[in-house]
Amino acid sequence: MLPTDLTVSAVIEQDDRFLMIEERSSGVIVVTQPGGHIETGESPEEAVVREAMEETGCEISVSGFLGVYLWIHPQTRQQFLRLVYTATMVKEDISRQLDKGIHAVHWYSLADIQHRKRDLKSPIVLRCAEDYVAGKFQPENTLAGMTPIEQNVAAVMANAHLV
Repeated sequence: MLPTDLTVSAVIEQDDRFLMIEERSSGVIVVTQPGGHIETGESPEEAVVREAMEETGCEISVSGFLGVYLWIHPQTRQQFLRLVYTATMVKEDISRQLDKGIHAVHWYSLADIQHRKRDLKSPIVLRCAEDYVAGKFQPENTLAGMTPIEQNVAAVMANAHLV
């Protein structure tokens, strides 16, 4: 079994549109929410703020916790565990150099995301947007007592929505 890939991402909605990125992953352009891996010493919230800035040039403010999501790749059986936060846009720096591999930054409606379903990095992307619109949030204290997250992956996984 491959190790679980633990990431964070942000659902950032403004005027019924979601901040999304197109990035190169395994040689293919995919669509996803801003996010990435937690660095040593970082909280998940700090990681998602940093990743959003690096990938979109946008400063964000975490406003809540959407949930924990688990997707298992059907061919490789690789497990992808994602901690998803909600955030608001503070400001955008269009002159900022974005991370290598970022192809474009977009604001997509839920219908746009559904239309691009085949281009999504994983099914978690659409599920998060749909849960956000439906108001399906896990309790804010879901991760209480589980820090550092990287050392408590099994406990975090026990609270995940299987996608």
